[in-house]
Amino acid sequence: MTTGELSERSLGWLRYLHRKAHTPDDWSRGGQPHAHWDDRSDPPMASWHRFDLVDSAYAMGLMAHRTPAWTEPYVAILDQLIDRHTGWWSAADWLTQFGHDPDQANYPDLYRLFIPPELWGEYDVPGWTANGTEPYGVQMDPVAADGMLFYKGFFLVLLGIRSMVANGPSDEDRWNEPFEMIRDGEHTFTWTHSEIADHLRRQWLAAPIGCH
Repeated sequence: MTTGELSERSLGWLRYLHRKAHTPDDWSRGGQPHAHWDDRSDPPMASWHRFDLVDSAYAMGLMAHRTPAWTEPYVAILDQLIDRHTGWWSAADWLTQFGHDPDQANYPDLYRLFIPPELWGEYDVPGWTANGTEPYGVQMDPVAADGMLFYKGFFLVLLGIRSMVANGPSDEDRWNEPFEMIRDGEHTFTWTHSEIADHLRRQWLAAPIGCH
């Protein structure tokens, strides 16, 4: 494969991703992501629709370097992915998993890999987001929250790929203009790409040992 070319396999993935991204669905609280967005693989940590969403974007950056003339369709796909990531379903775990997991005592044996033996049955498995636990309390904005580092971090990766691929004077950098996230009545939050990055930077500066 040389500059300006994609392999047949890569072209197949691009066709699939274009179809997947442009298949209408609804990531609002009252809607439902299409079944082709995987929410089953790799539990307990990665079995949420947004992981499929973000992971699907990585190839876009590589392909854009290979075929820069195709910037427009790449950006169109990435905009579809980012738009979904602003919806309620992108943070469904944070918006529904309040306090400690009431199912701690019923975890499958596989989860023993993630939990200290002496705390088995009394410890949240990684992936349970535990919104509302002390000392933070309930925080409904998954970007502003003290927790959910991985949510805003992966979202920045997705936004960064889009920014890298577009990277032209004709691009209006639409995601650096204010956009709404979650959009669930009073739980509607406004951010930009740069604001999310700066917020995460400030979280790190306030807690060098780690945001969590």
